Amino acid sequence: MTEQPVRKTPRAKVLEVLRTERLSPHLIRVVLGGPGLAEFVDNDFTDHYVKLQFGPAGVSYPKPFDLGWIRENLPREQWPVSRTYTVRSFDGAELVIDFVHHGDEGIAGPWAANAKPGDELALMGPGGAYAPNPAADWHLMVGDESAIPAIAGALEKVPTGVPVKVVLEVTGPEDEMELATPGAAEFVWLHRGEAAPGTTSLLLDHVKGMDFPEGRVHAFVHGEGNAVMKQLRPHLFGERGIARDQVSISGYWRQGRTEESFREWKSELAAADKAAA
Repeated sequence: MTEQPVRKTPRAKVLEVLRTERLSPHLIRVVLGGPGLAEFVDNDFTDHYVKLQFGPAGVSYPKPFDLGWIRENLPREQWPVSRTYTVRSFDGAELVIDFVHHGDEGIAGPWAANAKPGDELALMGPGGAYAPNPAADWHLMVGDESAIPAIAGALEKVPTGVPVKVVLEVTGPEDEMELATPGAAEFVWLHRGEAAPGTTSLLLDHVKGMDFPEGRVHAFVHGEGNAVMKQLRPHLFGERGIARDQVSISGYWRQGRTEESFREWKSELAAADKAAA
């Protein structure tokens, strides 16, 4: 009988908050560093994400932080909650993560709003799968504010002069920001006003009405799951006929769901796609 390999819990890096910055009414930048940053090995993706570990209020863990030990020795209600976030930038000395903040909703946003220098944050990763294809004739980047960090990083890697069409949905004009790129970028900011993120068809309606340039596109489309997976995906693959290997498309989150239940929803959607194929 062949023994099954033992799955080891990935080792977490524990970083320290160096400073924070309010980029817009709904976006907070947290700059991390400290000795733990020496263990962080970056990859070549612009959508490089990490799994942040947030412990329940009042719970502290032995040092060094060991997720395997925690899961073996503490009751489940004391385990940290994992949240996935894009690394906005990393230069070896500082790691930057931008958090969407909508008041007291969620876990990560309120943490970022209250973070102060010296606070610690454990994380796993990075992972990733996307970077702008330098051979593409033009690029399409679409998302809501949760996708701004990844799109901002991707824009910086677009080759000089290559066309980029960027479509972003935010609450209002006060959430718009300057995003630098060596590419020839056209920006469209859509304002949903008082509507909840992911509850409008603003992104779909705009993309449907766009004139796509000639040539091979490389698209990055991320954001709220319903808007991305159930609205934009069928349009891009079906009506536009774009090949799947030319598109990085996925939901980062889903309105009304935690990350845990959102992962279940994505698994169900993938299974339905496979059954229909």
